[in-house]
Amino acid sequence: MKQLFFGLLLAFNLVSYAQNSNKEVLFSIDDKPYYTDEFSRVYKKNIDLVKDESQKDLDQYLELFIGYKLKINKANKLGLQNNPKYQTELSSYRNQLAKNYLTDTKVTKELIQEAYNRSMKEIKASHILIMLDENASAEDTLKAFKQATDIRKRALNGEDFGNLAAEFSQDPSAKENKGDLGFFSAFRMVYAFECGAFNTKKGAISNPVRTRFGYHLIKVTDIRDNRGEVNAAHIMINKSTDQALNEKAKAKIEDIYKKIQQGEPFETLAKELSDDKSSAEKGGALNRFASGELSSETFENVAFSLTKEQPISAPFQSEFGWHIVKLIEKYPLKTFEEMEADLDSRIRKDDRSRLITNSMNEKLKKKFPIKRNDKLYLDLSKTVTDAVYTNAWTVPTDSKNFEKALFSINEKPILAISFLEYINKRQKTAEDLKPVSKWVDKLYESFVDDQLNAYYNENLEKEFPEFADVMEEYRDGLLLFDLMEKEIWEKSKNDTLGLDAFYKKHLNNYRWKNRMDVLIASSTKSDYINKAQKLLKQNKSAADIKAKLNSKDAVEIMLNEGVFEEGNAILPKNIKAEVGVTEPIKKDEYFYVAKVIKVLPEAPKTLEECKGKVINDYQQFLEENWVSDLKKEFKIDVNKSVFEKVKKEIKL
Repeated sequence: MKQLFFGLLLAFNLVSYAQNSNKEVLFSIDDKPYYTDEFSRVYKKNIDLVKDESQKDLDQYLELFIGYKLKINKANKLGLQNNPKYQTELSSYRNQLAKNYLTDTKVTKELIQEAYNRSMKEIKASHILIMLDENASAEDTLKAFKQATDIRKRALNGEDFGNLAAEFSQDPSAKENKGDLGFFSAFRMVYAFECGAFNTKKGAISNPVRTRFGYHLIKVTDIRDNRGEVNAAHIMINKSTDQALNEKAKAKIEDIYKKIQQGEPFETLAKELSDDKSSAEKGGALNRFASGELSSETFENVAFSLTKEQPISAPFQSEFGWHIVKLIEKYPLKTFEEMEADLDSRIRKDDRSRLITNSMNEKLKKKFPIKRNDKLYLDLSKTVTDAVYTNAWTVPTDSKNFEKALFSINEKPILAISFLEYINKRQKTAEDLKPVSKWVDKLYESFVDDQLNAYYNENLEKEFPEFADVMEEYRDGLLLFDLMEKEIWEKSKNDTLGLDAFYKKHLNNYRWKNRMDVLIASSTKSDYINKAQKLLKQNKSAADIKAKLNSKDAVEIMLNEGVFEEGNAILPKNIKAEVGVTEPIKKDEYFYVAKVIKVLPEAPKTLEECKGKVINDYQQFLEENWVSDLKKEFKIDVNKSVFEKVKKEIKL
């Protein structure tokens, strides 16, 4: 219900508009002013959604607007704004809306476009890894870089890259695969490695690329268009290191292939004979996959080579066994528009999100220049000891000297004690970054970024008038929902005496038209409708007719029975409010015949039969009277001359 209530409001939550700098007081409620700019904006924003023409009339709309603001005043008067549930929901919505303002949209769009461009290609590459800790010393970093550079020189001088990978790479798999990574596209590798690969030409070897794992040398051996994704099924027979057993496995897969060629169902054979038990019970079906997502490039290549004309492969051997693959469906690469939202989501969870964060942080540092109290920072830094490496450091007990501003953001002081508490909570991140002063300096940069973002977030309403207006609308909307639930909706449901009295007073609004108790038969075959007509004339029941005309193999007749008002779309057009069986009639592809068992004349509905409609009408009745009472409870002053001016401006 709440989602429906806010549907229209949220659909426009990012609309921007020009602010009216010449706003005037349009009306006041208990001396609280409401301005012309808000009235004009809300009217223009909602006018196309209003179906009732009377509500487009500005005089009528002003009455509605005043009624709306009266309800908000009543909600505040009752203290509904102090409800913890209300405050939590408002905070949650604000956090969601603020995301659009707390990120660098330009950088985000560039990264989305870059990711899409890269996703159109697949790169085949090999690498050599020289491992290095993220927080390694300058000496260790230089040593690893030099080692990677020396290996690159050897490769450029003609030595085999794969052999160098097997000898020097510290990637554990390099001894077996000689550094071969197969084909991959965007998001398959850490971002820095991905950039290194996509920025290296086919046949070339990159300069050392630094990632969180260390330094990589990347050799690009092939580049091709992205093949998209494929959904396939397979039958697998495990291979063996024993040559004789492997020959038996090969003979078995070939026998299975013959059975498929003879017309035996692939799925049945997979269930009975495949050694891949995880897929066998599903008829061999695998989850859809893209290049590089399986452990076998051979298997992937066969799956992608299949077509609708040739959907089943001949037997082949992979690293894991013998296979026959069946194509289920191919999924080509989606368009940019189709992928944009997913790419945005993946970027925010990926290493590249740091670029967005860093860009935003740099903008905030320029917007709010910070001057640090260096003497206070030095005193603070001296209190932090090596105990942080064992998570044993505590904030000094005598911290009075640190209850001073370490720096300020737009005259808002950020106390040194806040940074000490920040350090205390993040001791586990110290790891091996030494000396401790270096770790404190690194943490200080993060602290400044956090404080800048927090300050910016807190002041979004001042920075962006449209954000403030949307938040005001949502704040009022939440209050109005809670108020309506308390004053109208719950009352209309629980006030049984009031509801009954309202129903009796407006009884003529809740009446049945003529109704018919009918049994309707339908079929696509005219001869079966004729048979059904005969059975209806013999007073056969629905069960009898189904038993007579339908079988286990074919449902020839469908039956629908119930009480329906005249004019109901379910009823055949030739039916009359008379007991008896109609003549067959055709509509579109179906033939119909009906039997009127009983005719029920026009009559009032019982309260139970129309309770939902009565409750809805009762709610409207209560609300109309409630607004009248609110107009008596609050003092309203409308500036008529200002309103006339607003009317002219809106109509221009």
